[in-house]
Amino acid sequence: MNMAPVEQLFTLFNETAIVLQEELSCTYLEALAETGENLFHGSVLQDELSEVTEKRLKKQYMEVNLGSFTKEEIRKAYQLVILKGMKESVQPNHQMTPDSVGMLLSYLVDKFMQQPSFRLLDPVIGTGNLVTTVLNQLQKNVQSVGIEIDDLLIKLAYVNANLQEHPIELFNQDSLEPLFIDPVDAVIADLPIGFYPNDVRASDYQLKAEEGHSYAHHLLMEQSVKHTKQGGYLFFIIPNGLFESDQAHQLREYFKEEVIIQGVLQLPVSMFNNKNAAKSILILQKKGEGIVAPKQALLVNLPSLSSVVEMDNILKNIDKWFQDNKR
Repeated sequence: MNMAPVEQLFTLFNETAIVLQEELSCTYLEALAETGENLFHGSVLQDELSEVTEKRLKKQYMEVNLGSFTKEEIRKAYQLVILKGMKESVQPNHQMTPDSVGMLLSYLVDKFMQQPSFRLLDPVIGTGNLVTTVLNQLQKNVQSVGIEIDDLLIKLAYVNANLQEHPIELFNQDSLEPLFIDPVDAVIADLPIGFYPNDVRASDYQLKAEEGHSYAHHLLMEQSVKHTKQGGYLFFIIPNGLFESDQAHQLREYFKEEVIIQGVLQLPVSMFNNKNAAKSILILQKKGEGIVAPKQALLVNLPSLSSVVEMDNILKNIDKWFQDNKR
């Protein structure tokens, strides 16, 4: 029976990860990072395996030629096994951005970033799925930087980037600590929503709370703007209630000073389990010399992303907005 490429890779990742999980007495996701590393290097890197297991794994790796798969096939298969692993060890912060949103974000980055090469930052890169979704859609030379505090997630991101042959510079740290990176032309981030526990670190930010804990997603926006070049673009996946929170007045003031709102695309509510969890894509541009605000911001209420006719109309409207505002 011939399996589809994504299914074939998923099976390989899954079966070899289960073997390593048992042999190394680790979690499925840790084993997945190990098997991904093996596959990339074309050898078994773990010393503590039995000879039988090592032979078995080598045989399975030999049956697959990574070069015969597209980057998207590798990304999708890897994403599916990560999702399987995340179901087993539920952590609320380990939510993956849906593929349809990643594709839409890729389209927007492509439209706004007209230059053939640029630097891209994801300050909350997680497993690297969103960044690699975007990179796989762009026919451009992109230097990428990712930051992630979680040791396991950054290892998965590192393996993800290697398997897809994307040179991504990764930093394992809290994104709100000082970042030693060159300024970037664009930022993408699926912002984690919630309070930031480190009040001392938060006090260095303009968007710190007037009292109590600050919102991590506000501080991440400020940190991203700080590391973006003048005229650079920022694409954030935000909660729909971003401007309705008790700290929203500070955010409005900060935006007035530092950025131009280029657009807000509200994602279909049907994508989310409840309407309070619904999100939008916010597009900002960092102010700078000669940077002019659009005649009007791009405001879109997206239909169901699976409705081809409606989505086609929306994309035509977005194209028209670009002709009118981005000449």
